[in-house]
Amino acid sequence: MNPVHKFETAIGGKDLIVEVGRLAGQAAGSCTVQYGGTVILATVCLNPAIREGIDYFPLTVDFDEKLYAAGKIKGSRFIKREGRATDEAILAGRLIDRSIRPFFPEEIKNDVQVIASVLSFDGENDPDVISLTAAAIAISISPIPWHGPIAGVRVGRVNGEWVLNPSYEARSKSELDLIVSANKDRVVMLEAGGNEVPEEIMFEAIKFGQKHTQTVLQLIEKIITEVGQAKIDPMPKLTGEEKTSLDKINSKVKNYITTDKLKAIFTYQQKEELGKNITAAKEELDALLKADNEISKDERKKAVGSVDDFIDSHLRLLILEKGERPDGRKMDEIRQLSAEVGVLPRTHGSGLFQRGETQVLSIVTLGSPSMEQTLDTMEESSKKRYMHHYNFPPFSVGETGVLRGPGRREIGHGALAEKALVPMLPAKEDFPYTIRVVSEVLSSNGSSSQASICGSTLSLMDAGVPIKKPVAGIAMGLITDNNNIDKYRILTDIQGFEDHSGDMDFKIAGTADGITAIQMDTKIHGLTENIIKDALSQAKKARLEILATITKAIPAPRTELSPFAPRITTLHINPEKIRDVIGPGGKMINKIIAETGVNIDIEDDGSVFITALSPEGSIKAKEWIELLTAEVEVGKIYQGKVTRMFDFGAMVEYLPKQEGLIHVSEMAPFRVNTPEDIVHVGDEVPVKVVDIDEQGRINLSLKQTDFDYSGFTPPAVGSSRPFRPRGDDRRRPRF
Repeated sequence: MNPVHKFETAIGGKDLIVEVGRLAGQAAGSCTVQYGGTVILATVCLNPAIREGIDYFPLTVDFDEKLYAAGKIKGSRFIKREGRATDEAILAGRLIDRSIRPFFPEEIKNDVQVIASVLSFDGENDPDVISLTAAAIAISISPIPWHGPIAGVRVGRVNGEWVLNPSYEARSKSELDLIVSANKDRVVMLEAGGNEVPEEIMFEAIKFGQKHTQTVLQLIEKIITEVGQAKIDPMPKLTGEEKTSLDKINSKVKNYITTDKLKAIFTYQQKEELGKNITAAKEELDALLKADNEISKDERKKAVGSVDDFIDSHLRLLILEKGERPDGRKMDEIRQLSAEVGVLPRTHGSGLFQRGETQVLSIVTLGSPSMEQTLDTMEESSKKRYMHHYNFPPFSVGETGVLRGPGRREIGHGALAEKALVPMLPAKEDFPYTIRVVSEVLSSNGSSSQASICGSTLSLMDAGVPIKKPVAGIAMGLITDNNNIDKYRILTDIQGFEDHSGDMDFKIAGTADGITAIQMDTKIHGLTENIIKDALSQAKKARLEILATITKAIPAPRTELSPFAPRITTLHINPEKIRDVIGPGGKMINKIIAETGVNIDIEDDGSVFITALSPEGSIKAKEWIELLTAEVEVGKIYQGKVTRMFDFGAMVEYLPKQEGLIHVSEMAPFRVNTPEDIVHVGDEVPVKVVDIDEQGRINLSLKQTDFDYSGFTPPAVGSSRPFRPRGDDRRRPRF
């Protein structure tokens, strides 16, 4: 057995405990990290076989939720084991991936897999940021090459005070929820949601988070010193002959890719033209090399493949040294904007947003509260009333492909847009609808996720959803000097080629007054404070410009819903009367639904939501429910039905399942010998509530209403029928 090494440090008012050597001994690197009652097992493994024919680093990151960690069993009656990863697990895996990927050498072509397994969950400490740190530790102590370490923390702000690694309860009160991963000097990854957080506050939050990652980084350095393994080089060494061949290839390509050739490549108006120019250049180079007897077929293939690298280098140099972007824009210039609403006739709301060649169509569908998504995950069991789904079909980039369920990227982009808009949604009390927005990317040349935020804002306003303020998003890029990070250019509204060749993708969404969502990742070893500050400032300028375009298309949410959207009527009843509306076995509520054609949702606090496509059905259902739950009022006249007869009076059902007594003395303004002289079982008569006694019994009167007594003959004077006085000792039925 391997010796067990234990390390710990205090952060955020709790102990962070790391154990190495106890679990998963055959992994290349493994550890457990405990924070509070949440425990994560992180492992990393490397496939010794190199994957041939790929030009990327094959890293896979999985976040593995276990229901047992939270003491849960899957709710399905038929399937009790965990299935495919939940959206929450996918998002947590992306957090880890975006943090660790930049620190692996680009040359590695071996499969590397990182798995973060949640073994215990205390319901207080979110496992995502703990898993990020655990993964970094596992990789750091493994023999796999990696230029870490990094660490992650969560930052909140409650009542103007910074909170480090806030609990779920504290996060519910926080104006922002920020995750920062960083190394010793720079910020590596950001993920944030906020309620219109000013740029200055967000910048301070990032600095606060980066500062406190140092505590964890010091612990990781200690762990590496004590148990870290020597790093290996999985890449085979080039022989002298191979080096000579590579130098020859580079020389040939460099001689071909002249300044004039590059200018010709970058003379384009659309993304498709750029692709054709690059393809034409590769074909021309291939033809030239075919005529060179010194170049083998394999060398020719490598030479053509290296053209992209030369083009990337030229693009970076062009931007960094001359401030020239490939499409001629300035550093802070946005592509041409276009915004439309009401583009689809039968949907509840629609918006079409276009920025350059990136085009997104967003559609809103409104539904009843029962349409809310039920969440039953390891972390929570709740409901979700707003959903944003992002689709990226292959035709959006001019390609073919198989249409299948959403991938990790689509889930991530959908979650980001959802996070950006949630703070601006109306309260459920004011707008009880379930809201689903689908963003269809119809054409993409960079920043489609941010275009989906803009399209969603348009469609929500078109649907008549009373959002507090419009929200827009922008993607910022970065080009740095490889030898001096303080020499850089920040690019506003990056297109696809700039994203591919650049060092950063910094997505920032918000209103005119502040940030609602951030997502940042890099391809380099992190960003300096100056870069982050400049990016936030430059993004705000762009956001305001986009918001102006949105509000020009639709200045405010429509005051009326689409005629095709359902209408929701809200009323509140006494919670004790809920059972009267539902009825035994749901008999009553099902009857109302069947006869009115509405959908009815009832909450524990007595809130009732009636969703209907026609006003008639809604009105009928509302009146029905009000009748079932009405509280009796003394002095009010009701229309009732005689249900039982006695010699001293009659029982009348004046409200559903509520009866009262009309004593014979209240039958008529004259003396009545027997109640049957006035009413019979089944008669519908008006009754007035005259009294509710101390036992809750209802006394009714017929004579105090406008009941028509014509045709009734008062009894003769001196009738022998005795008068029965009303009093507490009178006989009365039980009801």
